[in-house]
Amino acid sequence: MTEQPQPQAPGSQPVPPPPGPSGPPPVYGSGPKPMSQQDEKTWATLAHLAPFAAALVGLPFLGPLIVFLLLKDRGPFVRAHAAQALNFQIITTIALWVFGLLSFVLIGIPFVIATGIAWIVLPIIAAIKANNGEWYRYPFTPELVK
Repeated sequence: MTEQPQPQAPGSQPVPPPPGPSGPPPVYGSGPKPMSQQDEKTWATLAHLAPFAAALVGLPFLGPLIVFLLLKDRGPFVRAHAAQALNFQIITTIALWVFGLLSFVLIGIPFVIATGIAWIVLPIIAAIKANNGEWYRYPFTPELVK
């Protein structure tokens, strides 16, 4: 059985729906909308290049962290690349602090130079791989963030 519409009094206006967002009501538990493949490649590339901009304020891991936190649920490709970039930036930041302290006794100077070169070269390689749609894992980098 279907319900019959209620008759209205002659001359009365129908009651408008309450104000709210247009379109269908939200579906709770559906999660964020997935990204297109091109958007995932773009954001994955930016996750690897963001440390160069974030290094201007002394926190190179901040760029990948923001990408990871905001977009980790939007696609597996961007999540994996943002996590890799974040892990690498955390490890290189720690390494530069340790080797910087060891530079006072001169033993850390070659390690600071090697870490600095790796900090520049490896994210560029990773960004190129991400832009080509390839998976990439930084060498000698543990998975702190997954």
